[in-house]
Order: sequence, then C-alpha cells, then structure tokens
Amino acid sequence: MEAKFDYVIVGAGSAGAVVAARLSEDPNIRVCLLEAGGAPPPAEMVPAAVASLQNDPATDWMYNGDPGGVGKGIVGGQMMLPRGKMLGGSSGLNYMAYVRGHPGDFDSWAAGGADGWSYEQVLPYFRKAEGFVDSPELNADLEVHGHDGPVGVSLRQPILNASTQFVKAAGAVGLQPGDYNGRDRLSPEGVASPFQTTTKDGRRSSTFHAYLEPAMDRENLTIVTGALVERIVLEADGDAVRATGVVYRTEQGALETVVAGTEVVLCAGTIGSPHLLKLSGVGARDELAAAGVECLVDLPDVGRHLKDHLHTPLMFAADGIGETMTDVAMSLGPDALRAPAGPLPADPADDVDLPEPLAAAKAEAERRIGEWFTTGRGLASSSLYDAVAFFSTRLGDEHTHDAQIGFLATGYTPGIWEGVFRLPAAAFFDDPEAFLDPTRGQVVLLPNPVQPHSEGSLTLVSADPAVHPRVEFNYFDDPHDVVVMIAVMRRALEIAKAWPGGGLGEPVIPPHLAQAHGHVAGADPSDALLEDLARHYALTVYHATSTCRIGDVVDPNLRVLGINGLRVADASVMPNVVSGNTNAAAIMIGEKAAELIAMDNGVNLLEVVG
Repeated sequence: MEAKFDYVIVGAGSAGAVVAARLSEDPNIRVCLLEAGGAPPPAEMVPAAVASLQNDPATDWMYNGDPGGVGKGIVGGQMMLPRGKMLGGSSGLNYMAYVRGHPGDFDSWAAGGADGWSYEQVLPYFRKAEGFVDSPELNADLEVHGHDGPVGVSLRQPILNASTQFVKAAGAVGLQPGDYNGRDRLSPEGVASPFQTTTKDGRRSSTFHAYLEPAMDRENLTIVTGALVERIVLEADGDAVRATGVVYRTEQGALETVVAGTEVVLCAGTIGSPHLLKLSGVGARDELAAAGVECLVDLPDVGRHLKDHLHTPLMFAADGIGETMTDVAMSLGPDALRAPAGPLPADPADDVDLPEPLAAAKAEAERRIGEWFTTGRGLASSSLYDAVAFFSTRLGDEHTHDAQIGFLATGYTPGIWEGVFRLPAAAFFDDPEAFLDPTRGQVVLLPNPVQPHSEGSLTLVSADPAVHPRVEFNYFDDPHDVVVMIAVMRRALEIAKAWPGGGLGEPVIPPHLAQAHGHVAGADPSDALLEDLARHYALTVYHATSTCRIGDVVDPNLRVLGINGLRVADASVMPNVVSGNTNAAAIMIGEKAAELIAMDNGVNLLEVVG
C-alpha cells in the first residue's frame, strides 16, 4: 500500500521537526514526517537528567567510530557518537548549549561558494527560531535575538556560583563577560558567559516541544514513529534522476512506501543522511559496489569531510565550588535516590517507616523536584554544562574564534565517566572512589579547538539499513589540531590558576601519564604531557557535521546534486563546522530550508524572513 503526500521528510530531529512544522503551516500541503524513534521519555524534559538518555537504544542511535589519533585510553578504543533517536532527535539528547557560532563562520561559508549563507543572510532564521528570555547576568545584545520564536533560549536560574566564578576567572585572563550570541562574539580578546541554553521555564526546549507538539493536531501533518527508512525511491526523470518517495520498515517488520509528489527532504543527521543516500545508490561508485548497492548517482563526496569537535577534560577537586553528585541526585527527586545506586528502597512501597535521615532526604528530594516542576528553578534546570569561553589562539583561522572552553560544574560518578563517556576511572584517577566522592565537589574545564582541520568519513559496509556505516573520525590527522589543542589546554590552566580565592589547584593527571613523562605534583605539565593526555582521553563533543556539505553534495539551496526532488537539511550540509556547539545552527538550517522549499514550490508559510 502506498500513501501519497506532497512532502516526505526523513528524520524528526533538530532540523527535520522544523521543516515539517513550517511546511505544514500551509493547510493545502500534505506533509509526512518519518522518525525511527518514538516520543521522548519524561526524563528528556529534565535538563540535569541528560546523561541518562545516552546509551539507551530507545533514544540513542548509539553510533561508534574509530577515533584516529586519539582514544588511546578510552574504554573499548571506540569513540561514542550519541545521536538522538526520538521526536526532536539530538535536540532531545544534547546538553542544551545554545551557540550560533561566530559571524565569521557563516561569512566564510558564503565566501567559499555557499551563496545565501553569510551571517547577515542566516541571522533572520536564528531570530525566527528563538524565543529569547533576557537575564540581568548577560547584558544581552537584544537587537540580534529573537523573542517570539518557538525555541526557548535562556540562562539557567539561579546562576550557579561556580559558573559565576568561571566567568570571573576567564575575565582575569582577558576573556571578558558578554553575549557570545551577539556583538561580544566579535571581540578580538574573546568572551565568557554562563551558557545560553535551549530551555524554557527550566525545561528542555527541543524541536519536538518547540515545533511538533503545537502542530500535532494539524490534519495535513502525518507523523510516523518507529519508521526505519531503508532507502529513497529514485526513478529516471528524462536524462536525470528524481526522488519520488521513501521505503521504510515498521516496528512490526512490514515494508511501507510513501510517495512524495513534490520533494523528499532528508533530515537524518550527519551520519544518517549520507548513510541513506548511499543505501539509495548515491555515493562513490566503488564503495557502493563493494557493499552490494547499485550506484545510480556517482557522488563521491557523500560521507566525506566529516568534522567534529574534541575536548580534553581537565578535572579539579573543588569542594565548596562544584555541585556534589549527592545534591544533583537530590534535585532530581526521590527516584534518583533509589537502590541500587542510592539509599532509598528500590520499591517506593517500601518507604513506610523509613529511618528519620532517609525520610528527611526523601522529603527534601520531593521539595526540590517540586520546586523545579512549579517554578523551573533549581539544579534540575541545567545539564550542569554551565558556562563557556570563546577566543582566538591566533594560530590560524583568523576569520573566527578557534577555541572554546566549556565548564562542567560537577564531577559526575565513576560509573558515568566509564559508562557514558568511556573514560576509565581506574586509569584516569589515582583513587576514583575517593576523588569522586559524591558528597564532595569537583569541576571540569573542557578545552575544545573548534576549527579542526582534520577530516573524517563514513563508509557503507552493508546494504542492510540496520547495519551502521563505518565511521572514522580521523582526529588529529592534521598536526595543526594538536598545536591548537595544547594552546587551548594552556589557556584553561590559566583560568584555573586565576580562579577567585587562590586558584583551583592542580588538574588530575592520570598516574600512568605522570609516570611516563616524569611529571611531579606542583610542576607545570609539559606540552608532551598535555598532548599525551589529549591522545588518551580527549572526547567527542558530539558536533559531527559536513558529510553532505554545500558545494560537494548539495547546492546552496540544499538540493542534492544530480537528483531532482531531493534535498538534505541538517548539520551534514555545513561547509565547515561552526565555532561552537552545533544545535542552534542545525535549527537555523531547518528554518532556512523550509523557506527555500516554500519559495521554490509556492508553499504559504505564516512568516517569511529571508
């Protein structure tokens, strides 16, 4: 059986949800949105519960990749790449940092041939998406923010003392406080701030909540969950090829086809979109043949030019500064305190006659989660990836800030470091249980070179859509990235030394690396030690982009080269990764894509900004 629509959109994530919601504003247009996952779980709404959504096959595609020049010390030797598998996609899985990027990023896209993608030309779409709430701690550049858009953007409340101290310490080394999504991102000295986050009233504002929930009752929008897309239907169209629909497999295993009368819009993400193109016969001819797929359009750059950000955790003991994991768990409500990890009984029915200390802990947990639920305030309102600084190392890439330092206001637990981040606590810490005592505070600085020169790739290994492609991150393939990483790590150490109250002390240096480099407590780590630390324990920042980039796979209007009726609209089309967290730019791409499609095909949007 075939269902017919005007538009079939594959992937309900950061961009796909936007495209579907915007196109269905025209009641005369029939839109079908296909998503492999389902509705997000209740924990998705709670910012501080973010780590629980990773490594769950119900919400995470659970991709892995070869880390190339890093990953020597991580568990299993494979780099994780969490990608959201639910309505809202990775906007429901990420740490909610709202960062547009440096204006120079977009101007460089345009200068490289991406006509229509300069900062001046994309700014209206950022503003259209954004429902910004000002905060006195920010001194926001209000003219460049949007205030009526669907995506909530705000600072967490209350501002954590540790985050305020981070901004002060950054200021002491020349990175002044300001609005990194406004005029202050142009500061040649750099800028520091609490993170602006995709939250509204203390709750996550994913593209599911911002765009799809308000559109659910539209008769012309059909949303199909549990739909694993197997291929795009490509047919001869004169001397060209046209996309006419999509074949997907239901959760029950049946194959279904949906017909697209006007266009198929591929929004499956930086891994999913090139994977589906290859499965459909679009990619490098030899690669497809090796996997048993007939090549219909020889487009060798599909899946190439993968860019991703990488940060190296510098952890500090910070009792009285960082948030303890006991407090974090308490703020998530009684269920977060239950066995086996916590002191409360696993079954709430066994709470009768709790000893007084446990009864008091349960009551306090109920009070805190109740405060968050009713006011949006408290520790639960933030992922605790809580503040940031941007600057230039002046080692190249002069069009932008090439460096970012994130700030994590807690130390997590050995189980989270090993199970979620794949950092082996027993090797990284001298005594992980003592250092990560849940009643004591720690903080983490996360130096992150945001203009990597190294490029990775993904390769089709099977014609079976359920088999993930081979991902090769190729980190540090270009020696430039090593030099910049060391420079950003040095700046993070300067911030730690400038911390109010006399500095943070020494970062954790894994004992085996300290021994290998002859490092003694109190000495400054050598460049060789910092490089080795990065090569062992640097981690992805989950910012994969550019595998279907403008100019090589799609044109500036996001139309796939050589194919009619097919576009890609997600982070994979970025000509280069932006200098910061990527979710805001992915949402912007969704907004711009919807308008490009509407203008080409006579769709009536409620508002046109371009």
